[in-house]
Amino acid sequence: MLTDGIMLTDDQRRSLDEEGYVALRGLMPPDLLAALRRRIDDLFEEEGDNAGSEFKQEPDARRLANLVNKGEIFEQVILTPQVLECVEHVLGPRFKLSSLNARSTNPHSEADQPLHADSGAIADELGYSVCNSVWLLDDFTEANGATRMVPGSHRWRQLPEPGFYAPHPAQQLVLGKAGDVVVMNAHMWHGGTANRTASPRRAIHVYYTRWDQPQQQYQKQWLSASVQSRLSKDARRILALDDALNDELCATGSGKSGFMK
Repeated sequence: MLTDGIMLTDDQRRSLDEEGYVALRGLMPPDLLAALRRRIDDLFEEEGDNAGSEFKQEPDARRLANLVNKGEIFEQVILTPQVLECVEHVLGPRFKLSSLNARSTNPHSEADQPLHADSGAIADELGYSVCNSVWLLDDFTEANGATRMVPGSHRWRQLPEPGFYAPHPAQQLVLGKAGDVVVMNAHMWHGGTANRTASPRRAIHVYYTRWDQPQQQYQKQWLSASVQSRLSKDARRILALDDALNDELCATGSGKSGFMK
């Protein structure tokens, strides 16, 4: 689609296939990491109690939604070649951005999420349909709300039981340094954990879906005319702004979360 298919190693491809995720260590250069942190913090300050309201809000965590509409820096994020190559490996050559959100777990909070697959999606006869990337704006540690995941569960073709808050015997924590990006087959069971530290734990979720699925957030509806007018050809394509099928799909199918009502 938008990649040349030469950056992923065989080990990284194997990890996506078998484990369901790959960690791209230090993918964000320091200047990009700093700029994303500033913009996210500014948006939390500006939006206050309304933060995340374009999609869904969550107890014990702050969320932001519709980020492509909130700064040119996010246009760079959604077109990151290394991430797109991972997504293409999971979803095939035809995919689009489903949503671009941020999530910050509050200090000293029980921000546990149940194990879930994104959008409640199950792989079908065409294969996988959802792939997410977690951009670590802070270190992910055992204590500050790192994502838990069940490696290999994307291959089970089933969803966890609703309200699965208990530890899974095969679960692992996604640990890493600020600046890392973890790309995961979003059919893999996963969920956030409690933040037992005195600082928030921030991340951006850049979520993609297969061409024949609705976007989680219908980008044409949410992006302002001024933003749409300045976007590059590649950005318009990844956002499905000129895609009649996406318009039809999103007319009735947008807004699905893996666990939030």
